[in-house]
Amino acid sequence: MSFLEGKTVLVTGADGFIGSHLVEGLLEKGCQVRAFVFYNSFNSWGWLDTFPEKTLNEIDVFAGDVRDPNGVRKAMEGIDVVFHLAALIAIPFSYHSPDSYVDTNIKGTLNVLQASKGAGLERVLVTSTSEVYGTAQYVPIDENHPFQGQSPYSATKIGADRLAESFYRSFDLPVTIIRPFNTYGPRQSARAVIPTIITQLLSGAEEIKLGSLHPTRDFNYVKDTVAGFIAIAESNDAIGEEINIASQKEISIGEIAHNIIDIINPSARVVSDDIRLRPENSEVERLLGSNEKINRLTGWKPGFNLREGLKETIDWFGQKENLRAYKWGIYNV
Repeated sequence: MSFLEGKTVLVTGADGFIGSHLVEGLLEKGCQVRAFVFYNSFNSWGWLDTFPEKTLNEIDVFAGDVRDPNGVRKAMEGIDVVFHLAALIAIPFSYHSPDSYVDTNIKGTLNVLQASKGAGLERVLVTSTSEVYGTAQYVPIDENHPFQGQSPYSATKIGADRLAESFYRSFDLPVTIIRPFNTYGPRQSARAVIPTIITQLLSGAEEIKLGSLHPTRDFNYVKDTVAGFIAIAESNDAIGEEINIASQKEISIGEIAHNIIDIINPSARVVSDDIRLRPENSEVERLLGSNEKINRLTGWKPGFNLREGLKETIDWFGQKENLRAYKWGIYNV
């Protein structure tokens, strides 16, 4: 029997990309899942709304806002393990709305940590991002790499991580900081580069508009990322640690664009769109993560290569009902 089997688990940000896939993975593990979704007047549960009715009936959906400490405390009642994924993540939007990133990413994480402190939780897993490292000062980037806030988004995630560390050290809260590198797959927002490329191509565009093409990224297929979350949660050795989830392979934005073009429409070409360029000192030029620590502590390693992950992602976007949800013709900030 695995550690998670039978546990009552809270997932914040369950309505989002990685969160919705994590909910599915936890249900497969035999967890009782409470899905914390963002309250809104449309009563939308995000990607959970696309789940089959049978699956939705297995989920305890809690609508709230991580910025509200009272709602977070209520959501935490009766919980054994919390996976905290709720965050504002779009880097361009953080340039002109940094206050909202502080409120959601820092104060929201503080609310989760405060509510966890007196709740007798067995695990508190806080989601970080490879963006906290900034441009690689050495590769592969391990967990000892310096932090560098190259965008307001990354700065708030650094702040949230350090709060999580402080609660482990100050209050003996069983915190683990999980740091995925660039995750992609079905349901990802068009604010990310791979859906941006795929949706433009599948919608018939011959010119694919992108920003900088030379930066490199370390891409993980979402099913691998979820497997990493679960493996870390089940490891006693992971408590108090910061752990990368990385493929330990890098590819430039230009290269991945051409890989996708070759699969969908080889006659398409890439053009530079100035509005999509980040400020020069804010662009993270290189990300290549080390997965030595997660492999040593949990045995995790990627199960999908890039070609396999891209194929599953393209197949999902290729379904008309999925593609319709994306505004491919505009720059999604």
